[in-house]
Amino acid sequence: MKSFAEKPLSNNTAILTNVKDYYYYGYIGIGNPPQKFSVVFDTGSSNIWVPGDMCPSNACNEHRRFNQSHSTTYLASTQKIQIQYGTGFIAGDIGTDTVQVAGSLVLQNQSFAATSLEDKTFELPRSQFDGLFGLGFTGGAEGNVRSPVDTMLEENKLKEPLFGIKLFRGSERGNGEITFGTYDKSYSSQLDWIDVYGNIFWATTMEGIFYGDEPQNYLYGADKINAESGSLTPQEKARASRKALLDTGSSLIYGDPFSLAAMSTRIGANPLSGEIPCSAVASLKPFHFVIGGKRFSMNPEEYIFHDPATGICEVQWMPVSEYLWVMGIPFLQSHYTVYNIKDHRIGLAKMK
Repeated sequence: MKSFAEKPLSNNTAILTNVKDYYYYGYIGIGNPPQKFSVVFDTGSSNIWVPGDMCPSNACNEHRRFNQSHSTTYLASTQKIQIQYGTGFIAGDIGTDTVQVAGSLVLQNQSFAATSLEDKTFELPRSQFDGLFGLGFTGGAEGNVRSPVDTMLEENKLKEPLFGIKLFRGSERGNGEITFGTYDKSYSSQLDWIDVYGNIFWATTMEGIFYGDEPQNYLYGADKINAESGSLTPQEKARASRKALLDTGSSLIYGDPFSLAAMSTRIGANPLSGEIPCSAVASLKPFHFVIGGKRFSMNPEEYIFHDPATGICEVQWMPVSEYLWVMGIPFLQSHYTVYNIKDHRIGLAKMK
């Protein structure tokens, strides 16, 4: 079976292409013989989907499409699926086939969707990838199908029940990589492990946001939760806490508008536009995010984006929800992350 991982760093490592720090994609093969697709490896979802050959949408016509008649191992079903993302919508037909990931890792019995409809979000030039490869748990999968990471465990495909992700910032250091069944052992002593909340996606609790060495907690509502923590059991405190989702499929950090406005104001950025004078960046201090009870930091050059084409500097966050924070690509570019599928834990270390 031909390998679709370009320049693999190990047998189970796939190289990821960085598209302007907006998203990363790698390659998989579906069917026998394998049909090649570029996909975003997404820790914020749990389904695999690629364009179907009968899909009439412009987004499908502009990308590679799966032809079930060309695979000798494809099993059709009558099941259909619809998925609404934060941005973007797809509908499709569920089938089962072999799925090849990272060169040598082959899932023998994996459900996926061949789309019958994709909205404009997935059209070129915005979406240079064909589809998505969800890395979340089966509990987060639409259509009552098994997620690919749980298939990896079920079919005993992994040396260790985990995968590691590196997302490099910009083009000066390359792109990125995802490794299944092992991780970069040079980070072993530096990894801080946190527990995952629930069995859907890679989410944990979020307890605080601090700037430099200042005592103020910028996380809205955290003071009330912490004040009551003495009377709460660990489970009650976890339910009451804000949640943080580590999401390789999100281009920014998303959080509640109250916290983000206060953070922007503190560093002198416009709380509405997010713009900040580029001359001020050198004097800024790190922000520290307390996630899963551990502190993880981002330096100013990591949470401020400088567009050399326009000369504009702006923060790498945007307001969305009061209770769920999405720690997207800017945060993950700052941290090497290891995801333990079996134990539902995440290890994080500052990127070297």
